[in-house]
Amino acid sequence: MSRTLSLDASQALPWRAGLAYGLLGLPLAFAALPLYVVLPHYYTNDLGLPLATVGPLLLLVRLMDAVTDPLLGLLSDRLYRRSVHAVLWMAGVCALLLGGGMAGLFFPLVQGPTALAAWMVAGLLFTCLAHSLLVIGHQSWGVRLGGDAVQRSRIVAWREGPGLLGVIAASALSVAWGAGAMLAVFALALLAGWLLLWQAPRPSPSSQPLEPRGPRHLPLWQPLTQRPLQRLLAVFLCSGIASAIPAALMLFFAQDRLQATPPQIALFLVLYFVSAALSMPVWLRVVRRLGLERSWLVGMLLAVACFGWAAGLQGGQVVAFAVICVLSGTALGADLAVPGALLALLIARQGGQGVQDGAYLGWWNLASKLNLALAAGATLPLLQWLGYVPGSQDPLALQHLAWMYALLPCVLKIMAAWLLYRLLIAPANPTQGIAP
Repeated sequence: MSRTLSLDASQALPWRAGLAYGLLGLPLAFAALPLYVVLPHYYTNDLGLPLATVGPLLLLVRLMDAVTDPLLGLLSDRLYRRSVHAVLWMAGVCALLLGGGMAGLFFPLVQGPTALAAWMVAGLLFTCLAHSLLVIGHQSWGVRLGGDAVQRSRIVAWREGPGLLGVIAASALSVAWGAGAMLAVFALALLAGWLLLWQAPRPSPSSQPLEPRGPRHLPLWQPLTQRPLQRLLAVFLCSGIASAIPAALMLFFAQDRLQATPPQIALFLVLYFVSAALSMPVWLRVVRRLGLERSWLVGMLLAVACFGWAAGLQGGQVVAFAVICVLSGTALGADLAVPGALLALLIARQGGQGVQDGAYLGWWNLASKLNLALAAGATLPLLQWLGYVPGSQDPLALQHLAWMYALLPCVLKIMAAWLLYRLLIAPANPTQGIAP
């Protein structure tokens, strides 16, 4: 049954409608944790590939994956112009490809360092392309629902909230039950999310006609020529790299620096993501009171305080790190709820809603993947050059690990906070940073 929903500033998204749209975010985020956090550790610790090999290969794959996102965004826009049903069937095909690719990555059919490296590269490219198109199509759906700043934050929260639950499930299952159980739960969640999306409120059709030389034929790079998007991307990139570095190094830090056991590491991950999920309603209230930009700034400053504390932790201080996971997870809630809402508001103000949503989201996802690529591709080889290898007990190497895990993100977050204030908050008009 076709249904439409256009949200205005006074209309809240009903919880059933929010869940129908947002549940697909659970398996999409579930997939992201194994791909970006668990997989590097798995291929180095379990399969024996050296850090100096895995890091550059991950950087190469993620760069190749990232540069396709603007093209995938244009494909998403084309599918939405055809019909929502075309988008839904595209999502089903991508879900099949994603599930198969994940299984292949964690159960390789080859042996030996060279063959494993080639398998990892090919499997990641295959899997990430399917994941990217599914993510962009899902995000575009939410952007096209419309609404004011608070309503857009709600829509993002409905997508990111289940996403956090997916990350929690992936974290716990990957440690406690292993890859097989993790992938089985992932497949079931992916099927449920896709089926429920058929019942979600349908995006309203674009009110802007597609002229022969109109938005349909705008150059691929056209969104990047807009100053508001350039300013927002500058903040997002700096803040995102600061968040991606601890994500890439967390398992190494907890295992070697803190001497934590596998159950304790699983608890850290659960505390981190549960805190982020529980903080989402709080951040929505903060947004209502302070606005999007200032709410994001508060989250950044909280993250700096948390990772500054983490830099001084020694072996055995697992309780202190658990507290840090709760506080830094709360800060993560702002990173999840605010930037996506700012982007959706920017798309609407630039006249792209319902016309070019995928094009904007393609560049946005490219930036997200650059964050992850630079974090893993630069920090892992640098750590090895500084003398750290997984399982190391050398005090100097562990100190370098702690600095890389905690102090470098602090520096980058402070830079991001300065850019946020300078580009989006300081102008006399509070919305000047993202207004046309």
